[in-house]
Amino acid sequence: MTADEVAGRLRSGMTVGIGGWGARRKPMALVRALLRSPVTDLTVISCGGPDVGLLAAAGRIRRLVTPFVTLDSVLLEPHYRAAREGGTLALTEIDEAMFLWGLTAAANRLPFLPVRTGIGSDVMRINPELRTVTSPYEDGEVFVAAPALRMDAALVHLNRADRRGNAQYLGPDPYFDDLFCEAADDAYVSCERLVEDFAAAVPQTLLVSRHSVTGVAEIPGGAHFTSCVPDHDTDERFLRMYAATPWEEFAGRFLQGDEDDYRTAVRAWRQEGRP
Repeated sequence: MTADEVAGRLRSGMTVGIGGWGARRKPMALVRALLRSPVTDLTVISCGGPDVGLLAAAGRIRRLVTPFVTLDSVLLEPHYRAAREGGTLALTEIDEAMFLWGLTAAANRLPFLPVRTGIGSDVMRINPELRTVTSPYEDGEVFVAAPALRMDAALVHLNRADRRGNAQYLGPDPYFDDLFCEAADDAYVSCERLVEDFAAAVPQTLLVSRHSVTGVAEIPGGAHFTSCVPDHDTDERFLRMYAATPWEEFAGRFLQGDEDDYRTAVRAWRQEGRP
């Protein structure tokens, strides 16, 4: 598939999960394609980075479910922050462990999973919809019932994939990309490069299995400006420019047109030699 074909499968009002972590291995080309589409009113589930910043600034998010939103080297994602302070989106902010077990519950088609995380913290105060459960055994311990994070669609980016939907990560961390795919009704994988098969691959690197994938898009550099190591690192210079640039100016220069136009705009910006 192409990035625009993936975006064409999404509809307004959907719950969409976005893989990666902060400014690491985000499916940015798919997010940019989503911005080119008319899709809006989304519930987004993400360990947030610039994916959330772009969609929030463009007014596409109705509710965000996240443990954090960061650009890593820039701690606060400024475009997300502006949207949040402006009251343009609702927020469900949960602990990272709740996020992990919510994805795990959804992947296993369970309504929730019990976790100790959150007991005695403000997570419960700011999320009054969360419930607790009591162990049916002799211990009688009280747990938070972390709700399943089911999705209509998931978008992830990995280093390699084949045409059947198997996908491989080559960096230091799988993040939660496999759980995103398994927790969604449909999952779309963008990759740095398509391969014929994974016969020689180290099995532990084969993160995503074809049974949970709906479509694959080969998009070299498709995570830019986030990292996709070892294929490429975070484009720190571009990231800092993004963080310091008013949304209208950034969108007007870098989000007008298709992915080729985006790459042309990035090359032109680099040639200007701006800090």
